[in-house]
Parts: sequence; structure tokens; C-alpha cells
Amino acid sequence: MAKTQKAQQYDARDNKLHLNEIPIPEPKPHEILVKVVCASLCHSDVMHFEPNDQGLILGQNPVTIGHEATGRVVQPGSNVKGFKEGDEVGFICPVECCFECKPCKEVHNAWCVTGKTMMQGFSRDGFFQEYVCVDARNTMVLPKGMDVASAAPLFCAGVTSYHGVEDCELEPGQWIAIVGTGGLGHLGVQYAKAMGLKVIGIDIVDQQLEEAKNQGADYVFNSMTDKDYIKKITEITGGGVDAAANFTASKKAYDDMPALVKPGQGLIMVVGIPQQPIQFNALDIALGRYRVKGSNNGTCYNMAPCIEFSAKHKIAPHITYYKLEELPKMIELMHEGKAQGRMGVKFD
Repeated sequence: MAKTQKAQQYDARDNKLHLNEIPIPEPKPHEILVKVVCASLCHSDVMHFEPNDQGLILGQNPVTIGHEATGRVVQPGSNVKGFKEGDEVGFICPVECCFECKPCKEVHNAWCVTGKTMMQGFSRDGFFQEYVCVDARNTMVLPKGMDVASAAPLFCAGVTSYHGVEDCELEPGQWIAIVGTGGLGHLGVQYAKAMGLKVIGIDIVDQQLEEAKNQGADYVFNSMTDKDYIKKITEITGGGVDAAANFTASKKAYDDMPALVKPGQGLIMVVGIPQQPIQFNALDIALGRYRVKGSNNGTCYNMAPCIEFSAKHKIAPHITYYKLEELPKMIELMHEGKAQGRMGVKFD
């Protein structure tokens, strides 16, 4: 095997991507060396290039970006059990955490009691490179029949959107609004329909709304061009949706959410991360007009249920493939809101 590989690395000194030649890593005893099959682009990756006060931290510079991917096992570490060469696997990005404390098991690895957690793609080299070492505890063999390339977005977008819907704790037949029907939301629509919910898709891009309809949304609304969309949703649902899950990075979308949900029992689910802090009225919350909740976007403990549910219900991302050299183009398309579904670099 070659000693070096190509990687798309972000450099904070010029705020740009560079296609660099870097060493192929060797797995530590608890790691697996994986040949990446597909790495897909998430809006969180684009946050590297944007002003942001929401907690994005770099631990090295330059750093290979990307934190959702799939691949094939090349070499398990000396202490790794349950994986063999050639296994098709997916994986998530937290490293250096203990995986055993209450936050790691029940909240998120970011809050590990050790305080040492790093995220591949941000504070450690991520997945837009040909080979990567991943923690075996963050890795699972794909269910039989699941396509290894198109499954890549499930290991961030999928887990995030699945739990963003499931954690609303709705019963079949209740109403959910999926705010933002793009890369995350088009999966959220699929999960919601598979859970038996009635779905309203909201976006500002007609192409995204068309995708939501294709995925089974009962109604869709363009919140930019239809000024009466909230009134219409209130009438359709008999007072408002039971929950609204926001998958966008739009503060304006969050500002509109209280009017979407049913007074006294509606839930606002926070998933997307805008550049600016979001605000809710304290009196509304104190008087129980609505509840606000967040959703865990993926740990090794809640990863498998999403992937298994996806395989059972044949839920798959709408994904367009590019070459590694085209990653800057992918980022430009995401910035301009022209991407439909998910975009991924396919390595083989």
C-alpha cells in the first residue's frame, strides 16, 4: 500500500481548502484503518469558512474536513474485535472521549467528563481523505444489502434527522413540521413518514420542497413566497403542529417556529445551528405555550438504531457524487442553496 494519500484540508490562515498529500495513518490498538468509499458534505463542514460563535473549535491546522463517511476495513488495530478486512462499515467522529461516563452514554461525547473529546473533521483529521483511522467503538458493519456508498450520509445526517424526529416522542397520526427539507430534512421527512406521522415540509427552495413531496410529505410550503403559510398550516392541523423540527441554519426559521406549534402542547425541536444565537420568549416557555428541546446528533450508543431502521424501511439519502478535487464546488453549491439532498465524494 502507498505511504501517502490525497486529502482536502482546511487552512485557517487563508480560510481555504487545499488538496494536500499527507501520510496514510497507522491504526492504534483501538482503531481501524478504513479505505474511504464515500465521504459526504454536511453544513457543519461549511461552518469552517463562516463567521460563527456557536462553538466550532479547531485543534490542528491544517485539518482534513469531513465527518460523515463509509468505507471498507483495511486493518483492524491489535485490540479490535468483531471486524475483519473487507467489512463494509460506517462510523461517526468523536475521539479521545471515555465512551463510558453518563454524558458519553446518554447525552453526547462532547460533554465527556474527561474534557478531552475531539471531533474528526474539526479538531482532528476527518474523512475527506482516501484512508482514515476511526475508533472501533464508533464503527459498525453495515446491514446486509445496504449500499456502502449511498449510506455515507446516514452516519451524520441520518442519525441526526432520525433522532430529531424520534425524540419529538409523537404518536402515529400526529403532525410534525420538517423545517428545511434539504440535506437533513429530506431524510427527516422519510423517517417521519416511516414512523406513521403526518408531515408538513417547509423550505424556501422549491426544488427542496419537490423532493419533500417525493419523499411523502403530506403538504409543503415555501415560507418565503407564501406569506400565509402559518395560517394555512394552523387550519390544516386544527391549531398547529404537534412538533416542529428545524433542520436549517436559519435564525429566521427559528423565529417563526412558535407560531407553527399547537399552543399548550407543541414542541420545538432544535437541530440546525445558525451563525447567530437563537431566541425564544421566556414568558411563552414559563406559561407553557410551547416546549423547546434538543436532539442528540449521534453517539455510538444511538447510531445503530438509526441505521437498522433505515435498512428495514429502505430509507436512503438523495445523493449526488463528485470527485475529491471537486469538494470546493460542492461547498459553493451548498453556500448558494443549489444542492438537492446530499453531496458526496465517491472514492471508488
